Amino acid sequence: MSIRSTYRLQLRPDALTFTDARTIAEYLQQLGISHLYLSPILTPMHGSTHGYDIADPTTVSAALGGPGGLKALADEVRSRGMGLIVDLVPNHVGVADPRQNPWWWDVLRNGKESAYQHYFDIDWSSSNGAGGRLALPILQSENDPASLTVDRSGSEPMLALRDLRFPIAPGTDGDNALRIHDKQHYRLVSWKSGLCTYRRFFAVSSLAAVRQEDPEVFEITHRELAAWCEHDLIDGVRVDHPDGLSDPAAYLVGLRQLIGPNRLLLVEKILANREPLDATLPVDGTTGYDALAGLGGVLIDPDGESVLTDLSRRFAGHGSDRAWVGETEHRIKRAVAESILTPEVRRLVAAIKRDAAAESFDTLALTNATIEVLAFMPVYRADYAPLAGMTGAVIAEVEKRNSELTAPLSVLVTALAVDGEAAVRFGQVCGAITAKAVEDTMFYQGARLVSLQEVGGNPARFGHSLNEFHLANTERAERWPAAMTTLSTHDTKRGEDVRARIGVLSQAASIWARSVESWMERTPAPDGATALFLLQNMFGVWPADGRPASSVPGLRERLHMFAEKATREAGTRTSWEEPDSEFESAVHGWLDTVIDGPIGAELSDLVHDLAPHAWSDSLAQKLLQLCMPGIPDIYQGCELWEDSLVDPDNRRPVDFAARTGMLQSLTGTPALDTSGAVKMWIVAYALWLRRERPECFVGGSYLPLFATGEQASRLVSYARGKPGEAPEVIVAATRHSVGLVESGWGDTTLDLPSGSWTDRLTGHTFQGRARLEKLFARLPVALLVR
Repeated sequence: MSIRSTYRLQLRPDALTFTDARTIAEYLQQLGISHLYLSPILTPMHGSTHGYDIADPTTVSAALGGPGGLKALADEVRSRGMGLIVDLVPNHVGVADPRQNPWWWDVLRNGKESAYQHYFDIDWSSSNGAGGRLALPILQSENDPASLTVDRSGSEPMLALRDLRFPIAPGTDGDNALRIHDKQHYRLVSWKSGLCTYRRFFAVSSLAAVRQEDPEVFEITHRELAAWCEHDLIDGVRVDHPDGLSDPAAYLVGLRQLIGPNRLLLVEKILANREPLDATLPVDGTTGYDALAGLGGVLIDPDGESVLTDLSRRFAGHGSDRAWVGETEHRIKRAVAESILTPEVRRLVAAIKRDAAAESFDTLALTNATIEVLAFMPVYRADYAPLAGMTGAVIAEVEKRNSELTAPLSVLVTALAVDGEAAVRFGQVCGAITAKAVEDTMFYQGARLVSLQEVGGNPARFGHSLNEFHLANTERAERWPAAMTTLSTHDTKRGEDVRARIGVLSQAASIWARSVESWMERTPAPDGATALFLLQNMFGVWPADGRPASSVPGLRERLHMFAEKATREAGTRTSWEEPDSEFESAVHGWLDTVIDGPIGAELSDLVHDLAPHAWSDSLAQKLLQLCMPGIPDIYQGCELWEDSLVDPDNRRPVDFAARTGMLQSLTGTPALDTSGAVKMWIVAYALWLRRERPECFVGGSYLPLFATGEQASRLVSYARGKPGEAPEVIVAATRHSVGLVESGWGDTTLDLPSGSWTDRLTGHTFQGRARLEKLFARLPVALLVR
């Protein structure tokens, strides 16, 4: 069945099971959603709140309701003319508690003799740094092994470390836990040792990568999916992080064969600045981070750039601009490769030496040259068809900068030319370095305008022009008409309405700069860059109704949690590896002073004053997303205002009863206020229109529309229609609304295509030349239908 729109559900045993999803299906149908888009549903680690740590890929999670629950949910949505999309995790499985993962347990117990050892990407070589054993980096300190004991309470003896248990190989039991440990196929090592002899998901040791390139692994990990397709329970698949696989393109070809030609296939692919999605892949598009960047970008006011750059220079010591981004990205990528990803880089270099038949080449020089190339790679991985030639260009640039690297680079080139293990590992390590350096580190260090520091975003680009926005949409309509578009996901750094509100600071840059300068003078922060970063995020989530933040339940705790995560991810003054408790407690103290003091009161006033503009931008990006080329995804709860920060904050349970009640109570165009009813009104009308005229949307035409008059640049508008026919739908949205407060729309007009046009949101009708002050008399957006 055709997919018009999706609604992402973060399933979790304690808050949203298959049964719970069934109970909200009626509400989602009334809202106009066509498909429920489920987070991973295979069996994860006990207590998992996200499902990406799958412990048993051969079973549906019993905690969510098992196969029966899935079938009942599929039947429920089918009976309503809706469907399901599932989130697939092919790259890794959870191994945090070995007892829960039967394959991993067997490998730990039997080593190279295990029937499952080839499922994982393990280095068993004698030179692997762990004496040929499987190194598990889980010890908190070097003298942890002293606390190993033997647990004989169950059917088989196990080594015990705190609440963890490990198998004892047949014939190696004895009286002394340490001596038993020394006879195992695995070796427990410190997480700081730089040793890990299996490939992981990025640098997460509790997630072990699996080898999908092995047909046996592909078959068993996709057996459940094959059954869902066979019984027609699902209409599409979202693939988590395909860039981690040895050959993403080949994997996707196999997956397409498995699910058939007509099911939707989307990849979680983070495209770099100006990187195209490989059109040779048998997919329908990405999960929408590229659309998110454009939707946010077109609402940013480029006039605020210089003021915010100067403010960042003053308090963060850098402008968060293009030069800083380039230099910082390279520096952090090097640091990541030389620290948390040391095991992966070490294995890559060993493979390069083997493939290039250069076993005697100086390891240090080769490592340095390889890291330098990886650090300059501008994409997650360069082995997709449209990126042919990129690796060569980067190597040429590195050689030009540093001529003494010529010899080691020739070894790297020889290895890549062989197209064997080294080439595969090069692509995999490249993506891991990029993810850890850019999204997980640099995006917490930049402080110019933090709404630009989003997954798939480029903080160096301060806004997108109307022309750029329209051309991107034109190309999406032509090339990727069924790609997903999104504004919020379980991975975004902040929710869509938080991002929209922070973006308004680009329109009020001088007011913001004066406020920050005054606040920093009166309440000095432990670190300027941290304070500038946190203040913008606080502005993004602060209550807009004038009440003090201290009176909002849970907000203080959420801000403290966010501050801890943000400062540790940034890694400049504290880190996950080596937390600086003195600095962190100074930040927490400063936060409380801000929340409870005069700054908090002034922040409340500023948020209150700018709230109508924040709401305007929220509605603009939402309506633009819902009607643009592609299939819009709504992240759970985002049909109302939402104030989420980074995970786990954005995975909080959603109050569906309140939303159901609100949807049923909507009778006339709601006011722009803190209730968020107006957002739901717009979401529902746009989704209903997609249901009523589906051929105008997925596969429909896209026509940019431009206003005339002095405020023409403050309108973003386009028309949609059936292919080759006159437009039937016009979307119009206000941008840069702060400047309209004094001027108003004046003589600005939009020429409508022939016919009579009714705004579904207000009931007003327009013909010919529409004056924008009339078009936007009630709301800052309009959804016109001929």
